[in-house]
Amino acid sequence: MLSGCRRALSAVGQNVRQLHRAAPLASDKLFVHRHTADNNPDTPFEFTADSLKRAQMIIQNYPEGHERAAVMPLLDLAQRQHGWLPISALHAVADLLKMPKMRVYEVATFYTMYNREPVGKYFIQICTTTPCIVNGVGCDVILDCIQKELGIHLGETTPDGKFSLLEVECLGACVNAPMVQINDNFYEDLTVEDMTRIINDLKQDKIPKPGPQSGQGHRFSCEPKGGLTCLNTEPRGPGFGIRADL
Repeated sequence: MLSGCRRALSAVGQNVRQLHRAAPLASDKLFVHRHTADNNPDTPFEFTADSLKRAQMIIQNYPEGHERAAVMPLLDLAQRQHGWLPISALHAVADLLKMPKMRVYEVATFYTMYNREPVGKYFIQICTTTPCIVNGVGCDVILDCIQKELGIHLGETTPDGKFSLLEVECLGACVNAPMVQINDNFYEDLTVEDMTRIINDLKQDKIPKPGPQSGQGHRFSCEPKGGLTCLNTEPRGPGFGIRADL
């Protein structure tokens, strides 16, 4: 009798939609390295003269004996030069900082900002967390638009290697949702028409103006779409509101 009740309760629990919980998502990234044809210790990578000069400037920002703290900006520098981080680039950073390769692996595999697999020239990261779902037109229709325009799904790259698409957690532009990050630029207040225009521009290697796409003219950052309702006059001068005898 008891086991029958347990089975019944288990069945009920499986059929109940828990609105207070987000859908569990598992990363498709491997957190350990596996040699591939385009990612192995023999993959060509060498810092350019300009990158080396910049690397030395970065390293000089840290006290003597603590140069290893520059590992994160140097990984970013290598990624910007190469487009992504093959294991040979991790080795180059380790050699430059005279630190164990494993310590560089630990950093590169922990932070999602480091791409250890090839990505497209235009790397589209779309936020699908709660504010982007409920604000504006919603991120779901923006995601559908991107997939339709590019002919790819999440985690894929177009055959010409020009676009990659990835689903990410909050990118910190909640009040301007829905939004996407493309390389270093944020595109906010998106509609389907905005997203289509942005993709068409990028297909022609034209970089659209980043920031809010609302077109209202008054929304420079995260101000109200309807215009300011406070702090909309010139600041009062010194002593405003202070008693005259003070």
